[in-house]
Amino acid sequence: MLFNSIDFAIFLPIVFILYWFVTNKSLKLQNALLLVASYYFYACWDWRFLFLLMFSTFLDYFTGLKMQQAQTVNNKKFWFWLSIIVNLGFLGLFKYYNFFAESFTEFMAGFGFKINPWTINVILPVGISFYTFHGLSYVIDIYKNRIKAEKDFIDYAVFVSFFPLLVAGPIERATHLLPQIKKERIFNYAQAVDGMRQILWGLFKKIVIADNCAEYANIIFNNSNDYSGSSLLLGALFFTFQIYGDFSGYSDIAIGTARLFGIDLLRNFAYPYFSRDIAEFWRRWHISLSSWFRDYLYIPLGGSKGGTWMKVRNTFIIFIVSGFWHGANWTFIIWGALNALYFLPLLLTNKNRTHLETVAQGQLLPNFRELLGMTVTFILTVFAWIFFRAIDLTHALQFIQGIFKANLFSMPYVIEESTGLPIFPKLLLLIVGLFMTIEWIGREDQFAIQKFGLNWKRPLRYAFYYLIIISIFTYAGSNQQFIYFQF
Repeated sequence: MLFNSIDFAIFLPIVFILYWFVTNKSLKLQNALLLVASYYFYACWDWRFLFLLMFSTFLDYFTGLKMQQAQTVNNKKFWFWLSIIVNLGFLGLFKYYNFFAESFTEFMAGFGFKINPWTINVILPVGISFYTFHGLSYVIDIYKNRIKAEKDFIDYAVFVSFFPLLVAGPIERATHLLPQIKKERIFNYAQAVDGMRQILWGLFKKIVIADNCAEYANIIFNNSNDYSGSSLLLGALFFTFQIYGDFSGYSDIAIGTARLFGIDLLRNFAYPYFSRDIAEFWRRWHISLSSWFRDYLYIPLGGSKGGTWMKVRNTFIIFIVSGFWHGANWTFIIWGALNALYFLPLLLTNKNRTHLETVAQGQLLPNFRELLGMTVTFILTVFAWIFFRAIDLTHALQFIQGIFKANLFSMPYVIEESTGLPIFPKLLLLIVGLFMTIEWIGREDQFAIQKFGLNWKRPLRYAFYYLIIISIFTYAGSNQQFIYFQF
């Protein structure tokens, strides 16, 4: 069930009405309704994998209780490692087994050995990387005595599988979400209206920006040998805005939907393309994942407190693991390593926490230094996204080589599949430009239109909202699945 589908447009109001008008007298009934709705939401993808979600949930719930009750350190360690190994085992089997088997085969072939590996032909369970990380953070926090084990299974199951965040995050922590699930919730009109605004902006990002950019990005990347250097660069730019509109759009819809039910989820994006360096970019892009790796991998490895070698080692580990988390392909590993190379100079010169505040805070425009920093960071990010989008390393390298052809400075074009004619997509570029302008204006808020136009007279403000709705229906691109569903 896609957020931008008719099915979800029917599903959400039904759950909302049952939640606030039928089960509102009982917190237990509300949580039970959320659990049933979440399982139904997930089963709409593939009901068979619902059992894997339920097993993972029960495993972490049970091992959490066992760790809480353990009388000895060894007994506690046993239940902790049981959960870690089983969770990572399932993730490795479904997501990474074929990658390792095929990579080993290619490696041995280089020495003249021919191996026919056994591979599995199974689709990747949607959202497995996200709900696995929910469970891992929970059992790690119990093991480290940061939290107590949750005794109510329904409450814990809602924490793992709450439908707005189930398939693509944000990656929540038990310390943040569980207390909200266990606390009585009263309908807050202002919170709900704010949630609706965020849903609307998320739908615009996904349907108008991401889906339209995806059409041209796919054409150019899938036929990269046929295009000029300028057109390849245009394709990389389209993918840059596609992945931002797609994933931050999903996060906006998820966070806004949760607010309709009186729950606040972790913020996942904070205008990353306005970052002045790569360190700031990673504090603003996929925040819930970046902070997860920081707290559960980077800091336990020693963080940046050790010598130069430890700083370099830990930086490469966290970025490469982050890349590998995104997918079983060498392109993601190179993407992670490339970002580590971007990040290291800042870390080694103690400049990785220079830009903690919003760029040009309280001002209309950035100064020259800020503009230069944003431009350089954006160029580095666009270059790295080529590896993220490419089919394999060969494709990525050929694409990059193709950009620097003699025709790099020619007029870019895209060949429309319907007509076979080359066009310059000026309307889409104009829409993207207007979109980024609104994002810039609202960059100090949680999402771009949170306060946009609130001081306007009501007819003008509602005209703005209706304009967004009309643009969603008028300029909707071909319906594309959310990119992060594959992770």
